[in-house]
Amino acid sequence: MGAISTAVVFEQPGKMALRPVQLPEPHSTDCVVEVHWTGISTGTERLLWDGRMPPFPGLAYPLVPGYESVGRVVSSGNATQFEVGQQVFVPGSRGFTDVQGLFGGAAQSLVVPAERLVPLPSQMESTGVLLALAATACHALRRIEDLGAPELIIGHGALGRLVARACMARYQVAPTVWETSAERREGEHSYSVLDPADDDRRDYQRICDVSGASTIIDQAVHHLAKGATVLLAGFYAAPIEFDFPAAFMREIDIRISAEWQPEDMQTALELVSGGDLSLSGIITHDHPYDSAETAYQQAFSDPRCLKMVLDWRDA
Repeated sequence: MGAISTAVVFEQPGKMALRPVQLPEPHSTDCVVEVHWTGISTGTERLLWDGRMPPFPGLAYPLVPGYESVGRVVSSGNATQFEVGQQVFVPGSRGFTDVQGLFGGAAQSLVVPAERLVPLPSQMESTGVLLALAATACHALRRIEDLGAPELIIGHGALGRLVARACMARYQVAPTVWETSAERREGEHSYSVLDPADDDRRDYQRICDVSGASTIIDQAVHHLAKGATVLLAGFYAAPIEFDFPAAFMREIDIRISAEWQPEDMQTALELVSGGDLSLSGIITHDHPYDSAETAYQQAFSDPRCLKMVLDWRDA
C-alpha cells in the first residue's frame, strides 16, 4: 500500500475538500516529489470546478486537479537519473489509488514518472509553476512560426502576457493586446493593451486568441485583413461559433494550438534562463495550502488575480 498525501480534492462540481489521499506504489521509473508550490489554472481547473469541462480521458469525480507544481525529489527509482534534493517542475502525477488524478498535481506529495519531470534551477522557487504557461505560449508561437509573429493577442491574463512577452523575446516585435477587463489593462507594459472597442485597426494578419471566448471570431473578424490567420490557443468549453459571411469574405484561416510539448518546455526554459522571457508580475496572489478553498474562489472570481499559488512548504 502506498503512502498518504494531503491533496486538494474536487469532490464534485462546486464542492472542494483538503483531505488525505493514497499514493500509488512507486515504480523503478518513478520519483516521489515533495511539493512546495502549486499554481491554480483559471482555465482548465475552473471548468473542472464548475462542471463545464467537456468529456476528457480520465475525467471523473472525486479528482485531484493541478498541473503546475514545483517541488523536490525525496526518493528516486533506480531506473531514473534524478537525485534526491533536486528541484523539479511537475506537470501532473501518476495519480492516486482512491481518487482520480486530473491532472493530479495539487498535493503535498506525488509519485511521478521521471520522464515527466523537468529539472529546475534551485533559485527559481515559486515562479517555476509558470513554466507550463510559458511552454504553452511557446507552443502557440510555434503553431504559426511559418507565418511570423502574431500582431494581435486577445486576452491579457497570465497566458496572454506570456505570449506577448515570448513574442517580443523571439521576434523583437511588440504585439497589440486586447483586454475587456479594465483591471487587466492597468500597469506599464512594453506593448499596447487596448479595450477592443478602442482599436480601429482593420488589417491584422496574424491573431492569437487566449481568451477562451467561443464567439471570438465574430468579435475579431472586422479587424482582420483578407487571408488572416486566427490561432485559437485558449481552451473553449462551448462550441466555436461564427457568422460565416464575414469570415468568408476575408477567407480567414483557423488554427488550433493544444498543449505544450517537450521541445516547447525546453524553449521556455532557455528563454527564462537567458533572461529573454520574464516571469515577473504574473504571480499576483498566494495562500498557504490550508486556505485552498479561499484561494480557488479568489483565483476564479478576482480579475486582478492573474495567477494564484498555493504554498505547501508547511504541510
